[in-house]
Amino acid sequence: MRILLIIGAGGFLGSVARYLSQQAISKIIPVIFPFGTLAVNVVGCFLVGIIYGLAERTTAITPEWRFFLATGFCGGFTTFSTFSYEAYNLIREGQYIYLSLYITMSVIVGIFATILAVIVIRSL
Repeated sequence: MRILLIIGAGGFLGSVARYLSQQAISKIIPVIFPFGTLAVNVVGCFLVGIIYGLAERTTAITPEWRFFLATGFCGGFTTFSTFSYEAYNLIREGQYIYLSLYITMSVIVGIFATILAVIVIRSL
């Protein structure tokens, strides 16, 4: 039960951070392309890389902190369900170029962000 509460607390904070980040980005870049979700997903991938990179390198990230940060916060912060819905909306609106860019950038840049974070942490 304790681990579930830890994950839930992280998820709550991650979800709030996602909402606030997406809203801020949407006000800065008010276009049809879902930059807010893309940015949140890439940052979330980078954070997961940092968390797991630190967990591999040091004992500073305890299993409880890993559950809180990676499973909870990053799980609440990243937005695959939102990503899927926004991709559907781009299909529905016939925005196939934006759809292709969004899917490609989300997957490739997200994976790159995770790899980069692990490399940075390992090099410290």
